Amino acid sequence: MSGLLALLDDVAAIAKVAATSVDDVAAAAGKAGAKTAGVIIDDAAVTPKYVQGFAPARELPIIWRITRGSLFNKLILLLPVAMLLANFAPWVITPLLMLGGSYLCFEGAEKIFHVLFPHASHEIEQDMSIKDPGHLEEQKIKGAIKTDFILSAEIMTIALAAIEVPNVWMQAATLAVVGIGVTLAVYGSVALIVKMDDVGLFLAKHAPTPVGRGFGRGLVKFMPVLMWLLSVVGTAAMLWVGGSIIIHGLEVLGFGWLGHHIHDLAYAVSHRVPEAWSGFVEWSAKATMDGIFGIAWGLVLIPVATKVIGPVMGKFTSAKASH
Repeated sequence: MSGLLALLDDVAAIAKVAATSVDDVAAAAGKAGAKTAGVIIDDAAVTPKYVQGFAPARELPIIWRITRGSLFNKLILLLPVAMLLANFAPWVITPLLMLGGSYLCFEGAEKIFHVLFPHASHEIEQDMSIKDPGHLEEQKIKGAIKTDFILSAEIMTIALAAIEVPNVWMQAATLAVVGIGVTLAVYGSVALIVKMDDVGLFLAKHAPTPVGRGFGRGLVKFMPVLMWLLSVVGTAAMLWVGGSIIIHGLEVLGFGWLGHHIHDLAYAVSHRVPEAWSGFVEWSAKATMDGIFGIAWGLVLIPVATKVIGPVMGKFTSAKASH
């Protein structure tokens, strides 16, 4: 995670130094994109599950349809709303960020809670049953696009808060570049991930050398491990990003004591190690404490979401609360 963020920040910094006019958009987009790394990783970790159980020939068409839905979410639905808020109600951005951060904390904590205390519901089992394959594919795509809308809203809001450009048109262009770039990066990566087992199977059967066939078998065996790693990294990223968003939002709203304490503790920990490691240790300590706060806040939100928000939404959508 630290390497990814450092790389993105370096790219943004290099672009910004060299930027004029159009290049300024690329620089701002790089910087804003770096801020969304945690949500992007979670998006890439979540999406492959939507093509599980389908024939290999249907995987890429499904991902392409989800990609189109994601671009529609970002560019047609969310971009105009983001620009209106940024220019006419900027005070709304911090609460919206905190709302999105709370969602990330809830999702991450719920995943951990589910691992520790496995649970399911009759409605979820019905959703996951095969039934008609065509109907199942449509339902999966719709579910993926709905999930993408929430993650896209968080990505666009984080990017908007990070953009520093002189006028509204460059702001809109930068946000559009971030939206397109993030979407192509996420779903391009997802396409590679879901097809890697097919590539491995092909190599295992048809590679001309024993080394190639062995590599193919190893690739097939490694894919479940990779999916598990993506899930773990995605959960950690959600909790870290969500917790840090909430803490920063509290500081902006005038409640900075928690953020100040975390900063002071991280600073104190960093001075107990050699100077060469102090920066990394300080960042790691702060990220860890942000993540711990994210878990705690997410655990608080689980009963709120399931006992209060779920039933209320169920009344408005004519759906069962547990669904």
